[in-house]
Amino acid sequence: MRFIIQVRATDVSERGDKPGPEYAKLFEEMGAFHEEMARAGVLLDGAGLRPSRNGWRQRYHADGRREIIDGPFAEAKELIAGYTIIQVRDAEEARAWASRFPAPFVGMTCEIEVRPLYEEADFGPGGDMEIGAA
Repeated sequence: MRFIIQVRATDVSERGDKPGPEYAKLFEEMGAFHEEMARAGVLLDGAGLRPSRNGWRQRYHADGRREIIDGPFAEAKELIAGYTIIQVRDAEEARAWASRFPAPFVGMTCEIEVRPLYEEADFGPGGDMEIGAA
């Protein structure tokens, strides 16, 4: 099973300031943690995201129109500042890895969010996405 660990954005990450020296230890910890996950064979990918002002959203309207909305976007707490994708046996193993994830911001309350990714099997017979499934 694949899971994405999302680092929720903060006002600090949305500002896009270059991290100060207080982040050196965190970067070291995060690098070591990602290396450990790679050695264990569970790490698929991970990266930080630039602030939302560097991106855009594409809105799809019911009438078929597409609309481009340039960043930045309000409510930093609703945005993602980074991600790690892991592949593990089950949710319990994903929880174990996530419980060791370093706090992504120094000196402030912050969150990560962990969610399973859909797999191809979810869309076939007996899968979660089977047409008509309750």
